[in-house]
Amino acid sequence: MLNQNVSKLLNEQINKELFSAYLYTDIANHYLNLGYTGFSDWFNVQAKEELEHAFKFMHYLQDNGFDVKLAAIADPTKKYADLREPLVDSLAHEEFITASIDAIFTAAVLVKDYRTQEFLNWFVKEQGEEEKNSRDNLLGFDLFSGDKRALMMFDKKLGKREAD
Repeated sequence: MLNQNVSKLLNEQINKELFSAYLYTDIANHYLNLGYTGFSDWFNVQAKEELEHAFKFMHYLQDNGFDVKLAAIADPTKKYADLREPLVDSLAHEEFITASIDAIFTAAVLVKDYRTQEFLNWFVKEQGEEEKNSRDNLLGFDLFSGDKRALMMFDKKLGKREAD
């Protein structure tokens, strides 16, 4: 049986994942409004992945006899100063999510909740990939942002990368 504190943290993670989907949808809309369809597509794919993550947490709690309690999702809308800022924000957000999952893992270790540790192993690996992708996007942007044509080619590559 799951520990009450661990189940509470897992439930809170559901709402963090749902917020992530909301945030990335907002960023996708931002880029689409500026004509960067590749960035928009990439963030839309990310939003869908975040929803999948939320459902994994929901099913895990439900499969272990706990009710899911959803909270209101904060408005993620932000006015970005430039094209780079959403990429910086998304990396910071992924680092926040990683820290949150690490905290749940630590709580599970403290109470010897081996089942939850095993469940979280997938998310630990996934967060490494999420942070790497965010850093790669930021690096690519920094590399090509001085050349509008090169940036548009990078934008197209992002859209294709996620469509494959």
